[in-house]
Amino acid sequence: MGAEPIIIITPQAANVRNAPVAWPISLRARLADYCALTKPEVNFLIAIATFTGFYLGLAPNQSFSWLMAVNTVLGTLLVASGTGTLNQYIERHFDAAMRRTARRPLAAGRMEPSSALWFGVALSAAGVGYLALTANVLAALLSLLTLVSYLFVYTPLKRITPACVLVGAFPGAVPPLIGWAAAVGTLNLEAWKLYAILFLWQLPHFMAIAWMYREDYDRAGYLVLPGQAESRDRYVSLQTLLPLIALLPVSVASTSSGHAGVFYSIAALLLSLGFFYYGAEFVFRRSGAAARRLLVASIVYLPVLFTLRMISGA
Repeated sequence: MGAEPIIIITPQAANVRNAPVAWPISLRARLADYCALTKPEVNFLIAIATFTGFYLGLAPNQSFSWLMAVNTVLGTLLVASGTGTLNQYIERHFDAAMRRTARRPLAAGRMEPSSALWFGVALSAAGVGYLALTANVLAALLSLLTLVSYLFVYTPLKRITPACVLVGAFPGAVPPLIGWAAAVGTLNLEAWKLYAILFLWQLPHFMAIAWMYREDYDRAGYLVLPGQAESRDRYVSLQTLLPLIALLPVSVASTSSGHAGVFYSIAALLLSLGFFYYGAEFVFRRSGAAARRLLVASIVYLPVLFTLRMISGA
């Protein structure tokens, strides 16, 4: 690719006193591309899940430390950003065949693959090391396990079998475990309840995405859905409704007693019923509009549920 022209607008050139100096256009574009590699829209939910695990993992006699919480979330986000970058490096040729991903930096050819590779490796290594230094070894190992299983198990399976969706949910649900491990250094049943919520949540969330962009996935050779229409409909129905049914008791499960526990249980049940409604609507209508409503419902559901869980101390 040819070098892009660098345009710098100085106060003198603009003839405006004390006017700000604009950044070079090429530099702004490159920074935006590096940011896009980290998948910031995904990292938002990862940060919430990690913080929830950390907050709820604290022992009753343990004081909350914002510094440790920030370090835990930051380290997790570094690993997640590195994983997202390396995933785009691995799948750059397939992304180029999908309308949804064709404008990504690597797929569009705006960035050298080697630059993205080393950027992803640096972020991942920095994140694992940061968690080991500022949290503990268990949190760091969990983050490393997530990275390895996502890149070397889930990612290649996307072109082999629709079972990849279920397999990918296992590493995708680890962030609250990292937060919990960072807080107390161990994992217990309550930590695995958060894991179960995130694990189940991912399936209807991804079914909505897979249905909306099914033609894109087919074009790129991804087997995230079965090829035959009848099998595809049955698969989407099961992967959407069964996790949503399971979420009803799992999301309500709480160790809190008193008014806070009752409030959380009622709120979580109503929230999960609303999520189920949009999942059922999608299954029965099987339309792009219904899939979008389910996707929006999933994006609203998770942070609201985790916030309620922290407020109630569940």
